[in-house]
Amino acid sequence: MQVYEELVARGLIAQVTDEDEIREMVNAGKATFYIGFDCTADSLTAGHFMALTLMKRLQMAGNKPIALIGGGTTMIGDPSGRTDMRKMLTREDIDHNAACFKRQMERFIEFGEGKAQMVNNADWLLELNYVDLLREVGACFSVNNMLRAECYKQRMEKGLSFLEFNYMIMQSYDFYHLFQHYDCNMQFGGNDQWSNMLGGTELIRRKLGKDAHCLTIQLLTDSQGNKMGKTAGNAVWLDPEKTSPYDFYQYWRNVEDSEVLKCIRMLTFLPLEQIEEMASWEGSQLNQAKEILAWELTNMVHGREEADKARDAAKALFGGGGDKSEMPTTELTAGQFTDGQIGVMDLLVACGLAASKGEARRLVQQGGVSVNDEKVPDIDKKFACELFTGEGVIIKKGKKVFHRAVMA
Repeated sequence: MQVYEELVARGLIAQVTDEDEIREMVNAGKATFYIGFDCTADSLTAGHFMALTLMKRLQMAGNKPIALIGGGTTMIGDPSGRTDMRKMLTREDIDHNAACFKRQMERFIEFGEGKAQMVNNADWLLELNYVDLLREVGACFSVNNMLRAECYKQRMEKGLSFLEFNYMIMQSYDFYHLFQHYDCNMQFGGNDQWSNMLGGTELIRRKLGKDAHCLTIQLLTDSQGNKMGKTAGNAVWLDPEKTSPYDFYQYWRNVEDSEVLKCIRMLTFLPLEQIEEMASWEGSQLNQAKEILAWELTNMVHGREEADKARDAAKALFGGGGDKSEMPTTELTAGQFTDGQIGVMDLLVACGLAASKGEARRLVQQGGVSVNDEKVPDIDKKFACELFTGEGVIIKKGKKVFHRAVMA
């Protein structure tokens, strides 16, 4: 199976502009394609997985990726999927975040001469003269068409700033610039970017002629893809300082039954034949599939050693015989105990399982907290410091979050 057909078989492609041409170019290894990353944080998240693994698949087939860091567009803010404006970052913040992104991307794609490139759209967007941009690009865009774009609809209801309204033009200009200066002939993006990407294709063809070979592919991110990277309202980061390898493993270990094969198909490099054999798995076999998914993705991001440690820690909780030392652990000090005891709400906050005592109170009152497999009956429950010596205690929040607390 050739690479384009494999992308389709794995359920990665939603729609394209010129399928026959795209298929021929990708399968021949002649695509130079870009995917954009607005650097609004200092780490990528699990939500970027589809883009990262796609870049790896295409590079393995001889195509050349361009990782476009949105140093310029981040200064404006993408309104897609937003109900309010994004936080305005400084140039220094954006540069720092871009450097963090590259270190994480290097686990997926190979940078170097003739290989993958990383470029920053600040290098051309920040140099643009506003009047020149209006004359060169503004005439190519219909305001009526822009307002019908999906990326603006939510923001129109609550107020779309003129700053954000320019985002489509900026992203479109990116493809135009990359096409001219980097021989970039293809762009990929999620469903929320479709209007912006079509704007780039249209700009190139209007400026350089209808026969310009500029191609656009929308990834299928309207289902699991949009949910990736979020759990309990928090991001699942690729940076181990933000999300530990164990927590990263557990996130994927706990995907819904209905999503596990979809994730394996889209995000791992396991052969499709092997994945199809899993299609009939049920019950405990689905748990095995989740373990495969979690290990494969943790191995990609954190390496085999950390993936093995995370798997062993999970077995300690769910199957027995594993190493509890690999479980996320908080060391408590004597100063956190009063008369040799610590209350359950203080314990949850100290371990980072609740952001405040109010949140801890709600968790306990809803029956969502257990300590050493015993449900905590009320918010006044206290635990003696002796319990935390040795291997400590295991705290369970909800059905899927485990944490160990020990004395320092």
